[in-house]
Amino acid sequence: MLIPGGYEWIFIILIIVVIIFGAKKIPELARSFGKASSEFEKERLQAKKEIAKLHDGDSDTGRVTREKLESIADTLRIDYIGKDDDSLKKDIDAGIKRDKEYSI
Repeated sequence: MLIPGGYEWIFIILIIVVIIFGAKKIPELARSFGKASSEFEKERLQAKKEIAKLHDGDSDTGRVTREKLESIADTLRIDYIGKDDDSLKKDIDAGIKRDKEYSI
């Protein structure tokens, strides 16, 4: 009895996907996945730019407002409730480093 290898499993899964979703639905799913991926990447880059501004001191008053910190933390899905500004900045830095590891 033959056991399917890697390519055979991919072929089997592809056939199942075509049966479940239909040939016309697959391009729509791929497009929506691509849009979601690009939107996520755009927001991640925007958060990185905000962090770079924080480190360069380009903010309006020279200090980062709490609203900006909360906005960046929300983008990175970091809980900011009950944290002071310094610990929130450390968590944001850790979140960016974590995202860099996942994107590589």
